[in-house]
Amino acid sequence: MQTPIKPFITLLLLITGWLTAQASAPAAADKNDKTNVFQLVDPDFKTSPYTGMTRQHWVDAARYLLEGAFSYVHQLDDPMQFPKQPGKSYPRNEGQVPTEKLEGLCRTLFVAAPLLREDPSLTINNIRVADYYRHQLENLLDPQNPSFIRHRAPNGGPSQILVEFGALAISLFVAPDIIWEPLPQAQKDRLAELMLSYGDGPTVDSNWKFFNIFVLSFFKNQGYAVNDSLLEEYLRKSLLDYRGQGWYNDHPAYDYYSMWAYQLYGIIWSEVFGKKYYPDYAEALTQNFKEMNQSYPYLFARDGKMVMWGRSISYRMGAIAPFAFWGMLDESQANLGWLRHISSSTILQFVQHPDFLKDGVPTLGFYGPFEPAVQIYSCRGSVYWMGKAFLGLLVPKDNPFWTAVENEGPWGTEMKEGQVYNHFSPATNLLITNYPNIGASEIRSWCHEKVADDWQKFRSTENYNRLSYNSAFPWQADGNNGEVAMNYRLKNHDGQWEALRLFTFKKFDNEIYYRDAVLETNEQVQLQLAEKPLPNGILRVDRNQSSESIAMRLGHYALPKLHGQLTTTTRKKASFEATIIDNGEYQLAMVPLHGWQQAEVVETEGLHPQAEHSSVINLSANFDPANNESGIYACLMLWKKSGEKWTNDELFPVKSITCDPHGKQAVLTFKKSKPVVVNF
Repeated sequence: MQTPIKPFITLLLLITGWLTAQASAPAAADKNDKTNVFQLVDPDFKTSPYTGMTRQHWVDAARYLLEGAFSYVHQLDDPMQFPKQPGKSYPRNEGQVPTEKLEGLCRTLFVAAPLLREDPSLTINNIRVADYYRHQLENLLDPQNPSFIRHRAPNGGPSQILVEFGALAISLFVAPDIIWEPLPQAQKDRLAELMLSYGDGPTVDSNWKFFNIFVLSFFKNQGYAVNDSLLEEYLRKSLLDYRGQGWYNDHPAYDYYSMWAYQLYGIIWSEVFGKKYYPDYAEALTQNFKEMNQSYPYLFARDGKMVMWGRSISYRMGAIAPFAFWGMLDESQANLGWLRHISSSTILQFVQHPDFLKDGVPTLGFYGPFEPAVQIYSCRGSVYWMGKAFLGLLVPKDNPFWTAVENEGPWGTEMKEGQVYNHFSPATNLLITNYPNIGASEIRSWCHEKVADDWQKFRSTENYNRLSYNSAFPWQADGNNGEVAMNYRLKNHDGQWEALRLFTFKKFDNEIYYRDAVLETNEQVQLQLAEKPLPNGILRVDRNQSSESIAMRLGHYALPKLHGQLTTTTRKKASFEATIIDNGEYQLAMVPLHGWQQAEVVETEGLHPQAEHSSVINLSANFDPANNESGIYACLMLWKKSGEKWTNDELFPVKSITCDPHGKQAVLTFKKSKPVVVNF
């Protein structure tokens, strides 16, 4: 069967600059050498004044990752199987091993396919890469091979195998002439039968629908009979997940899946298949993609680094995967120099971090291994989902995405120090905030999941239940003794410190973000939360409406111990006292304003993604409804870069706070700005 030549694929075939054995990035030679980070060779600070990264450096970074994976491949039969990271990741039994191998195969192909587009003869570790992947596809079909994958049972439901076959279908679209077309016809037919047994079947009502869509679409494109009605059904349902301002809902969460899944899949599917067969669906998906520019780029810091937020965070740089495809659109409103700056910086954020690789393979974590951020559905090879970032190499090298000069976007032209900038999405209730004083970005997002209902244990956890997530301060896990960062913990009837996780958005009014919260194990414990971003931090004014007495703790962001000792100081003025911690990179200050009884610096171990030791400032109080009519608890959560001095006006900007006796309103009088009125 002949592959129809599409305009998008034709563009890919014109890409020049093939890889050679003398690639500028080093191989992951020593699997345990933390100094073996990616090195930029001949950076171009004219076109890329902030990162030095060019398109060739993206190629080099992709090869850097692929070389680590291929260090485990010495012959064509060796699977993409990597050392298991201790903890909750799978495989947890022998029955999961074939799926583990399939993940490693299909996800590393995200990295390999764009490189093969440029050099079909690419060889790594003395293995011809294209031969390897074609041989491994044959192994999937061999019942005697340890990598054999069975057909979906007639009544079988969706599984991880569907996910990986959806990924495989994307790569087959990317490089059909290299991976698919050389296969013998009998093998093509058997692979089609196997993959369609999953694609032509049930799915999960989430971004998973696209896995069925890509499998059905690829084989329809190859002339096979497929379930067209199911394909259209999943397309319709995927479009119904769109909420606006560029965000899809992944049932029930908002997170990076909106971008490295829905938006990326939608624009690729439209280009390689949809425009030809389903132009109306392609147009709708493309229009949704264009709206992504309204808020998503603002989620990245001024230096382009991403926020640690949501599940599957070990996919890391996959967060930038859609940006390059803006170059395929005739859209003047996209600042391609800014989008490439973000993209290149996020790639460097990880490939140049000394903890990123272990055993030559990216860890399950954010920088290094971090068990609190790992989900049970992940294996070591899952991390290569980040390889979707390199699908951007499908955009031709003369495209404006690669040729535009890097810039800082609105950070460099519109945002001013001493100010704070909020970007509220009324369709999703997401609030993205930019802080020019430290160049950080922050997000407040959905969380309303009970531990009792969260069988996979990720949507009710710190991956989602923090009050906010900040690019400068990665989230810290909760400790066993009430330690908490950027959330409340309350002591429940079992004597355990329980984090808030059942949040209900109320409104965004006068730059104040309002939510209600209920303690999962006790509906009598209820809080009304209000927070206002300030140029140097956050003003919190919360109301405890509980009908029972309860002990509670509130945490600031945490600081990892990076450079010597973490220092603690205090400052007093009038009735206010500030507690300040400093790790040599940032300072965090917490100032109780009303209601709180104690402030303490809590030293923690094994809870932070950047370092073994960390510190966090916690406030505590014992709430008694009989003795606290207003129930108001207010504080300032402030920050500065290390080495900068705090003025009294920065630490103590509030002159007074007046609370309605019934707690329905709090008025904060500021020394040098207008009053802040919080209306519950």
